[in-house]
Amino acid sequence: MDIQNDFFYTKEHEWVSIEDNIATVGISDYAQEALGDITFVELPHVEDEIEQFGQIASVESVKAASDIFSPISGKIIEVNTDLESQPGLINKSPYHKGWIAKIEVSDSEELSNLMNAEEYENFLESEG
Repeated sequence: MDIQNDFFYTKEHEWVSIEDNIATVGISDYAQEALGDITFVELPHVEDEIEQFGQIASVESVKAASDIFSPISGKIIEVNTDLESQPGLINKSPYHKGWIAKIEVSDSEELSNLMNAEEYENFLESEG
């Protein structure tokens, strides 16, 4: 299982990477594996204001439908429209081509509520 070292993670298996106060958000390799083949992604809307841990999107797979929660608060500035026609990008490349949204961060202090890669790996081991 792939865990990106410089990302932050939630207990619901979302990830976030931050660059210049812009957060890129998606679901972890663990989450996409648990969901199975993703068949549909409901994306958020650009300009939406999102609260940390509030619902941001939903995905449907051959196994289940799941809500996706935002690891950070802010305003959505971009969504990955490639997922509308290719939802399986989340399965193939959850950390790169399968990102869901980009958010202008409103409170970087919220990162302290998230797990780093090592903490996330320990969390997965304790869940297993």
